[in-house]
Formats: sequence, structure tokens, C-alpha cells
Amino acid sequence: MITDKNKNWTRKSKVIIIGSGFGGLSAAIRLQATGEYQVTILEKLEQIGGRARVFKKNGFSFDAGPTVITAPFIFEELFTLNNRRIEDYVQFLPVQPYYRIYFDDRTFFDYAHPDENIPQIEQLSGSEDVYGYKRMLEAVEPIFEKGFKELSFQPFDSFWSMIKVAPSLMRLQSYRSNYNFVSKYIKNEKLRIVFSFHPLLIGGNPFSVPSIYSLIQFLEKEYGIWFAKGGTTALVHGLAKLFLELGGEIITNEEITKIEVEKKKVIGVRTKDGKFYASDIVVSNADPAFTYTKLIDAKWRKKNNDKRYRKTKYSMSLVVIYFGTKKQYPDMKHHTIILGPRYKELLTDIFKNKALSEDFSSYLHVPTRTDPDLAPKGHEAFYILVPVPHQDSGIDWEQMAEPFKWRSTR
Repeated sequence: MITDKNKNWTRKSKVIIIGSGFGGLSAAIRLQATGEYQVTILEKLEQIGGRARVFKKNGFSFDAGPTVITAPFIFEELFTLNNRRIEDYVQFLPVQPYYRIYFDDRTFFDYAHPDENIPQIEQLSGSEDVYGYKRMLEAVEPIFEKGFKELSFQPFDSFWSMIKVAPSLMRLQSYRSNYNFVSKYIKNEKLRIVFSFHPLLIGGNPFSVPSIYSLIQFLEKEYGIWFAKGGTTALVHGLAKLFLELGGEIITNEEITKIEVEKKKVIGVRTKDGKFYASDIVVSNADPAFTYTKLIDAKWRKKNNDKRYRKTKYSMSLVVIYFGTKKQYPDMKHHTIILGPRYKELLTDIFKNKALSEDFSSYLHVPTRTDPDLAPKGHEAFYILVPVPHQDSGIDWEQMAEPFKWRSTR
């Protein structure tokens, strides 16, 4: 609360949140729920959700981005915090198996709960890897306890904040890559891929990111994989409904071009058409590099300068293709990963060489396998996601997009 010393009154601090993605909505709900802030979300697009918005056409509904819910309790907490039940806003549907992973020889592994994984491991590789898999699950639990429950809720905004946790991370073998961590326990190469691919879901290379990412396995073991009925956009609108009930405000079609600062203090934001929104606090849910280099004048950010972000290493990019079919494919799984003839070499091309390869791997999302209402009756909704090098590779996508689309969907 802000107190005026010259007057006997207080007012709620004004908060502007840039972007209505999951981060923006979550921050807005938590701030509004305190009763100390009046929160307004400004979204540049016509619809809310950011990367989790939706495309609709001819009776088909396509989630633009996120499709996997691995930690439903994080969303549930936002509702219980405000004495609501998440079930009254959105319904989560279980996905089984979690993923079907096709190898280049057309064999596959249905990755799911350990009870379903172990018989497949036995058949594919024998008892030694079954034993190794069980040991690996035992090893990832303390990684989850430390890496997720403790460290993921702490800000690491300085070098020394990282140094303090270094001994704990070393004990958890974080010096290993995620792939090397899995390889310590699993001998079969196909299984090593199955149990180490998870960082790719969030833009990381399994051969270089630290083994702390293996905690995702424990998350999936304990909480499963879920999908929001109506698509991921249904979860977005459930969160927005809660936020509005709390007294928050959402304004769409407002693109922010500048965070205004005076005397080292934020005073508000300015939109593309010149409109000014005064605020005491600004929370940006845009990418950090964009926020600092595009929205804040250089004189206010000596630490977060342009040079720092030019030297930053960025994750891979994605090509996503949406399409619907006039028939159904009952043998398809909700989440399917299709691996090409190369794995490590392909990831080296994407992350290190920044080269667009002739071969590729892809993720196929078929949400109508879980929620048929996302397409007209008797039809199926799809999207194909293909990892490609980051934009700094110099690939001319104006020229490459169309031929790449046909290669990806053939």
C-alpha cells in the first residue's frame, strides 16, 4: 500500500503486467489476491494467452503452443489461495501413455508411469536395465526435492546466489549432462534417449543441460501428464476468470513499446499508439532479452546492456504446422515423438552448428485423441512441431518455410 504523508489515506499500488501468458496471469492473480495491489494486464494481441493462445478454423481448435501439463498442483494452488476449486474453472484430463516415441527403425516405446515402463524395458533390454531404471528413479527423487521444491522457488539474481547452492548441486551430480546422468544407469541406447529427451520440451539440449532436468521424470511419476479439456486455452481462460473475479483488469490490443523510468524508478508504460499507463510496479512477462533491450532505455540498465544479451546463448527455435483431417486415426497417441536417423548429431546441428539439416525429428500433437470436441465429429486435429536452429542462424524462413512444411508433413 502507498501512504500519502500529507493526507490521512492510503491507496493500492498500481501494477501493470505486460503479457497475458501463464507467467503474467499467475503473477497477476497472486498480486491481486493480496488486496494491496490493483493489477492491470496489458496484452498486445486480440486474445489472451500469449504463446498459449488458440487458433480456430472450420470447427477445429489448435493450441498455439504449450500442450503438456506436468505439475497440476501449481495451477491448483492459485485457486486454493483464493478459496476456489480449480474444478469449477477448468477440467484436467489424464493422457495415456505420456508419450509414444518412435525410433527410426519404426519400433516404439510408450513412455508412461514406471509400472507401464518396466515391462517394456524388460522386453527391449532385459533385467539389467530394469534394475538400472529403478536405481535412476531413486536418484531423481532427491534431485526433485532440491531442484524443484527448493531451488525453483528461489530467485537467482546474482553470482553469489548461485555459489551458495553449488555444493548441493554437485552432490546431486549436476555436473553431468542430462543424457550422461541417464546413461550412468541405462545401457540401451534407445532407452537412454527415452529417459533423457525431456529438456527438448523446454528448449534444452539433453547432451549439454545439467542433470537437474531429470527431475521432470519424478514429476511425471508422481503427478502424471494432463491436458485441459477444451485445450490449453481453457486453462488460460480459467485463470483469467479467477483474476477478473478478484477485481483485476485485462486490456487486449495494447502493445507496450516502452517502460518509462524517472530517477531510476519505474513510473509506467507507453503503448504503440502513444497511450501512457501510470503504475508503481511493472512486471514484464515478455522474454528478458526483449524486455531489457527493447522496452527500457539503455541509460537505466548498465548491467543488462545490449552487449550482454548479444553474447547470450539462446535455445532452439521451432517450426509448428497446424492441420486437420477428415478422418480419425484411433491408433495415434496424444503425444508422439518421431525420431529421425540421427539424434545427437541432429541436436549438434541445431544447437551448435545452427544448420538446417536434411533429416529431422518431430513432435506430433493429436489432442483429439483425448478431447474429441476439438475437431468436427469424425475429424482429427493435429500439429507438428519440428526443432530448428535459433533465428541467429541466418536461415531465410521466408524462402524456406514452404518447402520445409512439405518435408515435415510428408
